[in-house]
Amino acid sequence: MAQRGRATNADIEKYLQLFDRPIDAVVAIREHIENAKKQQLTSQRPTPQLDTPIVVSARHLERHYRIGKKRVDALQDVSLDIHQGEFVALTGPSGSGKSTLLQTIGGLDKPSSGEVFVGDTNIAKLSDAKLSRFRGQTIGFVFQFFYLQPFLNVKQNIDVPGMFAGTNRKNRHAYIEKVARAVGLEERLSHMPSELSGGQMQRVAIARALLNKPKIILADEPTGNLDSKNSKIIIDLFEKIRRDFGTTIIIVTHDQEIAYRADREIRLLDGRLA
Repeated sequence: MAQRGRATNADIEKYLQLFDRPIDAVVAIREHIENAKKQQLTSQRPTPQLDTPIVVSARHLERHYRIGKKRVDALQDVSLDIHQGEFVALTGPSGSGKSTLLQTIGGLDKPSSGEVFVGDTNIAKLSDAKLSRFRGQTIGFVFQFFYLQPFLNVKQNIDVPGMFAGTNRKNRHAYIEKVARAVGLEERLSHMPSELSGGQMQRVAIARALLNKPKIILADEPTGNLDSKNSKIIIDLFEKIRRDFGTTIIIVTHDQEIAYRADREIRLLDGRLA
């Protein structure tokens, strides 16, 4: 098969000879192209840096809840470690537990049983007040929906976590300019969200997540509302952030091409590690 996911005339002729029906040849060619693209992407995946410290450690996580009389087992005996500076993709079909796992790692949801350590802190044991403070200092969140305040400009939207954290205003504003440059928005700080494209709004959301200098960024389908061009830009940006800031990146995604670009893919199925 030709390189870069393309079929040559010779490839097509070969598959037409192998199958009686042209449609079967077309299906086989498409599968071969997809496999070639997968091999190309995974060959570019860097070797995970598993000699770095563990920043997230989950042990025997269970999360159960009820919808009416029905019990839903969202997570079942999930144990994993994620290392400092890793770029990890959480994948699996809808309802597999990806978002529940991400929210549990981030302290947005509490496990029914099991432990979640972020660094040396078992966040499952923290009170709501201590957990909120810990999240603000340690974890940045990026979601599929941008959640920008429409009445605030870009600079003010980025500044929201700092306002709640009560950090020094002058230092904070200097850092806003730094993260705005990092995401390519230094010329847009005075713009309102309504003046931005979808990709630009997601970059504002990423800059906002970076403001408190988190050790970890958790992103839930961050490209779900973007076209393929902007999706690539956002994933390039996450890789740049990991490289420039040393931030650990954990992304929930349905997009297999994004998963191939991660250092490591963790797949879930029916609430369990697959």
